[in-house]
Amino acid sequence: MIIIRKAIPEDAQAITDFQLKMAWETEKFALDPETVTKGVKAVFNDQSLGRYFVAEADGKVVSSLLITYEWSDWRNSQVWWFQSVYVMPEFRRQGIFRKMYTHIKDEADLNGIAGLRLYVETQNSRAQKTYEALGMSSGHYSFYEWMRE
Repeated sequence: MIIIRKAIPEDAQAITDFQLKMAWETEKFALDPETVTKGVKAVFNDQSLGRYFVAEADGKVVSSLLITYEWSDWRNSQVWWFQSVYVMPEFRRQGIFRKMYTHIKDEADLNGIAGLRLYVETQNSRAQKTYEALGMSSGHYSFYEWMRE
């Protein structure tokens, strides 16, 4: 049985491990574990940065994601961004992200949130199909960024 819940500080190590694995799997990028640990803990210490959700199977955290906030002056409401989504490989393609998405969408509806957004790598067609199956669309914006090395 899969349980979706808001993450607690005791989940920080699992979330940190997931982030290190995700960066390597998706970009072959080796993140600094100390920096990621501090970054994850920062979210638990300051909820204005966001909040984590996890999926549990038989008492074990098998997935996590981070929700961050964007203010929309057009809608006079927040937009929630899904970030840092990770599902352990042996639990993929079992509907875990769908359950997490539904849980968070229901919470967003209850809180008057204007919408949900995420970004996905252009080559990750499997994830894109999952998001489209949930009723999300790619929108009409391109994504640009500047990131410090």
